[in-house]
Amino acid sequence: MKKSIILFLCLVFTGMNFHAQTVFGKWKTINDETGISHSIVEIYKDKETGEVKGKLVRMLKEEMQDKLCTLCEGDRKNEPLEGLLIMEGLEKQDSEYVGGVVMDPKTGKEYKCKIWVDEDNPDQLKVRGYMAFLYRTQVWERHK
Repeated sequence: MKKSIILFLCLVFTGMNFHAQTVFGKWKTINDETGISHSIVEIYKDKETGEVKGKLVRMLKEEMQDKLCTLCEGDRKNEPLEGLLIMEGLEKQDSEYVGGVVMDPKTGKEYKCKIWVDEDNPDQLKVRGYMAFLYRTQVWERHK
């Protein structure tokens, strides 16, 4: 009986740790310059293509909730910010997801990107955007 309980607890805690290490789920975006949180982004695996994508699911400032992406190009132009696809094309490579693009809805600009969960803090997601050989990394917090 004791062995069964210990085995059960080990499986539960292992499963919780595994879930906490994934990039999938909802993340609170944090501006690396101001420290202010602006939105919630959901990162998910597209069932049809298998690629990893990120969708802006909620703007945290009430005055931004009905805004449109006026500076976006193509299909995203004048689309509501909430529900907007802002990250796509990511594929798993070791412990990172690479080869994708992330779009800044404030400017409409796209950047090559990669994402990974911080190995020291599984409730932090590192989002790195590249422009040529320059890059900038934001740290997003797991939304609970």
